[in-house]
Amino acid sequence: MIHFDWPWIVLTLPLPWLLRNYLPTAKVTGRSVLRVPFMEQIPLIMETGSRSQDTLFTWRIVCWLIWCLVVVAAMRPQWLGTAVPLQLSGRDIMLAVDLSGSMGEMDFELAGEQVDRLAVVKYAAQDFIEKRKTDRIGLILFGEQPYLQTPLTHDHITVNQMLNESVVGLAGDGTAIGDAIGLAIKRLQDRPANQRVLILLTDGRHTAGQLSPERAAELAKQRHLKIYTIGLGSEARVVQNWFMRRVVNPSRDLDEETLKQVAQITGGAYFRATDLDSLREIYSKLNELEPIDTDQRYYRPTTELYIWPLGAALILSFLVGAWLLWLRYLPPKFNPLLSTWMHRK
Repeated sequence: MIHFDWPWIVLTLPLPWLLRNYLPTAKVTGRSVLRVPFMEQIPLIMETGSRSQDTLFTWRIVCWLIWCLVVVAAMRPQWLGTAVPLQLSGRDIMLAVDLSGSMGEMDFELAGEQVDRLAVVKYAAQDFIEKRKTDRIGLILFGEQPYLQTPLTHDHITVNQMLNESVVGLAGDGTAIGDAIGLAIKRLQDRPANQRVLILLTDGRHTAGQLSPERAAELAKQRHLKIYTIGLGSEARVVQNWFMRRVVNPSRDLDEETLKQVAQITGGAYFRATDLDSLREIYSKLNELEPIDTDQRYYRPTTELYIWPLGAALILSFLVGAWLLWLRYLPPKFNPLLSTWMHRK
């Protein structure tokens, strides 16, 4: 349907008539004398009066039509399309990624090559972030201290870019799990209570910071922040050398009990990622988070129509101007009034 965005402009429609009838006419000062050299031709000119009146009436109609088209264009006519429902469900998800020195452990495999744990986190997180199209996602990097790398945003490309640019040891060699949770609480406290989610990835235990993970989890519970914890590191394996066989556990520093406790306190869950496939599976489970129900909103696609009346007004104005210029330079023999006067003379 057609909608006018500024309908009140229709009040300006009678403006030319008001100006013409109520503004005072210009006063003529001094004495004016007009010499008419063709006085004897006045009766002949009067014969064409009816034709002149018809022409003047036609010009007035054209001018009023141009003015009406300009007023209609100024009212901003718009075509409103069919209402389209908007998808408003989503969550506020903060990713907290450990950058301590142990994240450089080369115990993961990617494309047939041994890589460090952070490389696998980056690779798997990219697909997870891209799939959360309706969510606002932020990024916290932590080591000795936590840092907000990206605030909550729908610009997922930037989040992925900032994560890919991170390096092991950027935030120090320690692991401040409690402080990272505390920073997430601070950044999410102004968001709706039932949409706050923190995904914390680490491969170690709490060794730095002022806030313990347990205390931070209690504060998160009070702020209705749900925490999902992911423990990184490959499983223990037997290594054979020339003299003996020994068991190597790359995840010996992983404090799974604390991570499980943090998730349990806040109503989340703990996941164990031992390789790329298991990390992808964890992200798939996280993608199954139920969206938040919100009031349905609609959007009507709008098409501006003012260009049509405005274009018509400009075309008519151009034609009127061209016609007046043509009459001005028209030879006398083609002007009915002048040709008749010259013939009589």
